[in-house]
Amino acid sequence: MLVAPSILSADFGKLNEEITAICDGGCDLIHVDVMDGYFVPNMTIGPVVVGPVAKVATKPLDIHLMVEDNNFFVDLFAKYEPEYISFHIESEKHPHRLIQKLRGLGIKPAIVLNPHSNPDSIEYLLEDLDMVLLMSVNPGFGGQKFIPSVVEKAKQLKTLIEKRNPNCLIQVDGGVNDKNIHELKDAGVDVVVAGSYVYGAKDYGQAIKSLQV
Repeated sequence: MLVAPSILSADFGKLNEEITAICDGGCDLIHVDVMDGYFVPNMTIGPVVVGPVAKVATKPLDIHLMVEDNNFFVDLFAKYEPEYISFHIESEKHPHRLIQKLRGLGIKPAIVLNPHSNPDSIEYLLEDLDMVLLMSVNPGFGGQKFIPSVVEKAKQLKTLIEKRNPNCLIQVDGGVNDKNIHELKDAGVDVVVAGSYVYGAKDYGQAIKSLQV
């Protein structure tokens, strides 16, 4: 299991140290939540923060857009050379066009599904994706409780992926911890985002390792 700690739960007063700590602790990706205050009822970070994060990070960036104007934010963040940029299918009128734009920028495209969205809605996009992110909380805020139905949803998505694009990864974001990690692994999940679980631990490295099952 790959682990992508979300910096949304980090202490922004010492962000450089927090980024270094998770990289030294063995994380696989650094998850960056970008919210615009319109698509979700919260606002987070922009280039002023992501730029310095990219300079300090020794692990690839995984940028999760929770925004209405995906193209605008892709243009903002492409220069930081993230490994992944994920966007919500619920906010994009032309997903295939945006996927191709990301691919042309050398960024691996990923699509996000909110808790209510059915994996069937992206079946015909799977061949063009590197990852699908399943939200296991309602997007917008950290520290929420895990929605158990995402496990069945991951199994459904895994079946579609095996048929359409076996190389596409499944990521889950929200309420992930050492209590549900094995269930997610068994459901076919490849990557987990963990914010409060990692940054709420005394030992970041130990918390990360507990999820790398």
